[in-house]
Amino acid sequence: MPDDRIRAFLFEEARSRFLNYVTFDTGSNPDSDRHPSSPGQWEFAGHLVRELEALGLSNVERDGFGYVYAQLPASRQDAPVLTFCAHMDTSPAVSGTNVRPVVHENYDGGRIAFPGNPDLVLSPDQCPELRQFVGCTLITASGDTLLGADDKAGIAEIMAALSAFQTFGHLDHPTLRVVFTPDEEIGKGADHIRMEKLGNFGYTIDGGMIGVLEDECFDAVGADLEFIGLNVHPGAAKNRMVNAGALAARFVAALPEYEMPEHAEKREGFFHVTRISGEESRARISLILRDFDHSENARRVEWIRQLAGVFEHRYRGLKIVVQAREQYRNMAGVLARYPQVIQKAERAMKLAGIQPFRSAIRGGTDGARFSFMGMPTPNLFTGGMMFHSLMEWIPEIALRQSAEVIVHLCRLWVEDHC
Repeated sequence: MPDDRIRAFLFEEARSRFLNYVTFDTGSNPDSDRHPSSPGQWEFAGHLVRELEALGLSNVERDGFGYVYAQLPASRQDAPVLTFCAHMDTSPAVSGTNVRPVVHENYDGGRIAFPGNPDLVLSPDQCPELRQFVGCTLITASGDTLLGADDKAGIAEIMAALSAFQTFGHLDHPTLRVVFTPDEEIGKGADHIRMEKLGNFGYTIDGGMIGVLEDECFDAVGADLEFIGLNVHPGAAKNRMVNAGALAARFVAALPEYEMPEHAEKREGFFHVTRISGEESRARISLILRDFDHSENARRVEWIRQLAGVFEHRYRGLKIVVQAREQYRNMAGVLARYPQVIQKAERAMKLAGIQPFRSAIRGGTDGARFSFMGMPTPNLFTGGMMFHSLMEWIPEIALRQSAEVIVHLCRLWVEDHC
């Protein structure tokens, strides 16, 4: 059992690593055909390799696609091999360049200002979870970038646990295999994974609020539409021009507003427009479709195809090419066959003094894809909130608590197989 000395060690390790990691610009690039999609991820991967080697882990590697792998031999044998995973990239939706973390000590429960953006304010009205951390120390960015707790916090928490295992020789753990993935935020985190480098069971450290244990996720589909029109000089365009850009905008306006993320919660799915671009001759729309029910996403794809047919019929000369692709599936069905993976995570949280609560991710993780590739992988909390935004924040205490859960979890897997 971790004592106060080990808890203090986990806190300092996770905190110092996190404050360093967020300064790496690792925003992924959805327009890149390279892997990883941005040079900052490659640089950060190299940094992590050096840290893992310094901790004495074996088989440390940054492969040609930017994945970082490492292994820690078991303290006691015969337990299943565990994998801990977190992703290195940050969302391309908000800048991650020149992140300047700001430490807010003894939070008073009021509004939080940002030194780099005087017009930006974070308050409990926007994020009620803040009220649970009055008197605690919080970390934000400066207001002109995201923070990067998604998922630099997960990496820092895993690294803190690994450091504790190497520093305190009496902490039991099975053989551990660690993987840090690139490009998770653009849906490519598992595209080039080498499953032979992973274990029997896994945990992604990529969740939000303290205590969250996510064993279900969205079923996910990506859809790209290309509008092909005909440009004619506007002075002679009557009954001739087919304005692809204008018609793409009308198409977006025709999507059901009540099925947009702004109006969806809990188990409600949605259409989400992630990009619209083009001009009179050609235009493109990218969407993501999300639901916990696979059949509902199939319905949405068919709805889009039918709407495209209506537009082609109404606007003669317009052609719409629709391409839909599965991104990941709901992992609930896989994890239901391995209840011990969830049960041990719940026990580990309780041992760390945390009340676990199981929930469904309104999103996805690399673990969803790993689960269907043969390694059941639920998602555990990092403690970060307001991901992908200028107002992203994390309570310092979460960095230690997540690392402590990892330590407890490893011990449980060993003890239950002795």
